[in-house]
Amino acid sequence: MSMLPAGKKLAFAAQGERRCLGVRRGARRIVCPYGAVLDGASAKDQCARCAQLDRSRSVAADTMADDPRPYGVYLAYFGPGLLKVGITAVERGPARLVEQGAVAYAWLGRGPLMAARRAEALLGSALAVPDRFGKAAKRAARGALPPVPERAAELAQLHGAARRLPGWPETLQPVEFACADHAELFGLDRIPWEVAELGGMASGTEIVGEVLTGVGPDVYLRLVGDGDGGERGVVAVMDARVLSGWVLGAAVGRVTTAPVRAVGAGTEKGEGRGRQEGLF
Repeated sequence: MSMLPAGKKLAFAAQGERRCLGVRRGARRIVCPYGAVLDGASAKDQCARCAQLDRSRSVAADTMADDPRPYGVYLAYFGPGLLKVGITAVERGPARLVEQGAVAYAWLGRGPLMAARRAEALLGSALAVPDRFGKAAKRAARGALPPVPERAAELAQLHGAARRLPGWPETLQPVEFACADHAELFGLDRIPWEVAELGGMASGTEIVGEVLTGVGPDVYLRLVGDGDGGERGVVAVMDARVLSGWVLGAAVGRVTTAPVRAVGAGTEKGEGRGRQEGLF
């Protein structure tokens, strides 16, 4: 989000072919040895073989059980009824919640990795709390956000239910309930009600517009399009991950040529009005 602040003007074009970004090991990235070309519409920035290698040493894939770092178990809120459980290294703080676009969150416990994993699994089996939601559900929920106290109350209810469960891992230290809300950080009040969706990239595709705000990987743009005067003023949401692997150069034209589909709704100014329609 810091690289794409509100008001920033964008005018870029995709060039050549979209290439796999390879594998990250610690702070170093290893170039894809296959030189794989990726689908321009996908959010995935790795080929299948590099992704498989990445998961061979991954907390998310349960192939890094010897990680000695302490982990936090969190509850994340994306909208009414959309609450999930997850874990993240304590040293990362709330970064993982910001990356996911969580509207609000609360810590549930902290401790060793496997204890955090057991707590995550316990909530899934006993309370049917999922560990992920798709981007379509997250985007749609932003159009029906209740006021902050109601968001906090829904998190508090789940937090209490989770702490009352039998079988809580002994080595996981409970954390008292405290709700953190990201509405101001994300600038949710800058997203209008009518929001379109920006399609995938292809070589030569150009995006020209102004950044309204960013929510996790989603960037909301006021596009310049192909209307009579060039300026359409259409607001569209783009998954910034589709840009990974492209060489980006300056736009040649003055309009957005990426496909735009008017399929969704954003957030009413003033934090929503409890209605939801035109879902992604």
